[in-house]
Amino acid sequence: MEMKLPEKTTITSYTITIIPRYCETDQAGVVHHTVYPIWLEMGRTELLRENGLAYSLLEKNGTFFVVADLNIKYRRPAYYDEKLDLNTAITKVTSARVEHSYSLKNASGIILAEAKTTLACVDSKGALQKMPPFMTL
Repeated sequence: MEMKLPEKTTITSYTITIIPRYCETDQAGVVHHTVYPIWLEMGRTELLRENGLAYSLLEKNGTFFVVADLNIKYRRPAYYDEKLDLNTAITKVTSARVEHSYSLKNASGIILAEAKTTLACVDSKGALQKMPPFMTL
């Protein structure tokens, strides 16, 4: 049974707060570079949720998004237990791909990292498929 999806996404940018955990840092208390892609996924997930969607709902409807490209520019270190704001924005939607941009800032508003991702829309077997109609800018 197919669940009802929204007609259109209306929120194209959303900010979440992240506080790095001890296990995400090295001995100097600096966040390890491998943690950032996880945070980017958190940002995308919460942006979807703000639009009334859960990724699990998309999967139940046969829509999956896979990361096709990931670029991160590390500008300054993030530290253990430091309050951070991650802004995630949808920057482009094509017939089968969606691009996001990200900005990670500390409490002083200093940019610590910037990133971009391209996600491909695929079916349950991994074949490229058309973007759902609600994914428009």
